[in-house]
Amino acid sequence: MNQTDFFKCLSDATRLDILKLVMAKQNVCVCELTEQLQLSQPKISRHLALLRNLSILLDQRQGQWVYYRLNPNLPEWANEVLNIISNQNDDIMNNPLVHSSISVHCE
Repeated sequence: MNQTDFFKCLSDATRLDILKLVMAKQNVCVCELTEQLQLSQPKISRHLALLRNLSILLDQRQGQWVYYRLNPNLPEWANEVLNIISNQNDDIMNNPLVHSSISVHCE
């Protein structure tokens, strides 16, 4: 991954919100993202594909659900940028569902 592609990917508000949620919750299902961001599953999946293609996020299938997490092998500079972003106070992160110990259940 190069820095230009990384920052282009982060320049989209939806992808940035997805990353913030994944960083806050560690392991997130598409259904949780659609609920939290109030966007359709196809739209969320399209953004997730871009984040996966750049290896920013990794996916893991558990039964019929796919969960996403931050790639632990990101370059140090990318982790530093993402840490700064995750420490910013933002409306998406103030939503009670993000900090709830009860996850949205995918059905």
